[in-house]
Amino acid sequence: MAHSVNPIFLFSLPRSGSTLLQRILAKHPAIGTAAEPWILLPLMSSLNKEGVYANYDHSATVDAIKDYYQGMDGGENALKSEIREFALRLYSQRASPNAHYFLDKTPRYHLIVDQILETFPEAKFIFLWRNPLSIVSSMLNTWHRDKWYLYFFKVDLFNGLERLINAYSAHSERVISVNYESLLLSPEETCNSICSYLDVPFLQEMIEDFNSVTLEGDMGDPTGVKAYKSISSKPLQKWKKTIKNPLRKRWCRSYLKWLGEERLSTMGYNLNNLQSELDSIPFSLSGLHSDLYLSLYGELYQFLELRLFQDKMRNLSNKRHKHNHPHL
Repeated sequence: MAHSVNPIFLFSLPRSGSTLLQRILAKHPAIGTAAEPWILLPLMSSLNKEGVYANYDHSATVDAIKDYYQGMDGGENALKSEIREFALRLYSQRASPNAHYFLDKTPRYHLIVDQILETFPEAKFIFLWRNPLSIVSSMLNTWHRDKWYLYFFKVDLFNGLERLINAYSAHSERVISVNYESLLLSPEETCNSICSYLDVPFLQEMIEDFNSVTLEGDMGDPTGVKAYKSISSKPLQKWKKTIKNPLRKRWCRSYLKWLGEERLSTMGYNLNNLQSELDSIPFSLSGLHSDLYLSLYGELYQFLELRLFQDKMRNLSNKRHKHNHPHL
């Protein structure tokens, strides 16, 4: 029988440096992990009507599950307790025998961050922030070869970041906040503070030999693991090579305005400083025509929910193929 472990949840947006921090922490013998579990997303989403598209009528499913747990002693809390115990058993099966913790790093957990904080009162929670303009740049470069497919990440950049900021503000006394920039510039000091929060000793090999950590699983960072064999400050200025033409700079100004001074301050950033850095980027028309087209396409894509339409057409095609009866 697997031993019990206490969970650590690493909350961040995608492309925030979470895989680097995960590998650093995984070097500690007290901390087990796996690439990106995603376990809690479908479990917790069974309690939410919004945000799920399925062929089984998700809204009716949520009603049915509610009808079921209302007949249990403890109701919804009892169901969440069962989800918690199930997740803990799964975590323990992936942790090494000596591990006291299991680190779950799943960026899209920003969709259920409040439910996780409520369901796992004994857990440890690390909120990892990164310059939001660096995140935008990294999203484009990592998955779309610097093409302006930013509409794919609206749920992260807006809904997700707002959820994370609100959750951190509401639970700041029981969580720890870390900045990606601090991790790169002052790795020992940053890791010391995290280890202190986790009540485990800091080990120098965490920052000197994290590269030897292999994360089992296909999910996770497809670029940084290969590109950086040691902690480096090189990624900090890379975003300026991406945010270059007038359309991108205009979008980023609007995004910073939406974030506002208070939200950015909560994350550890200064609105005026970010705006000044953005304004200092040399003018360029590179990629402007492509960006204009993709911006218009992105608006249409979101309005018509083209991904859902494509799935429906694919399913329709499959059904025709599967149920093509011969003429009588």
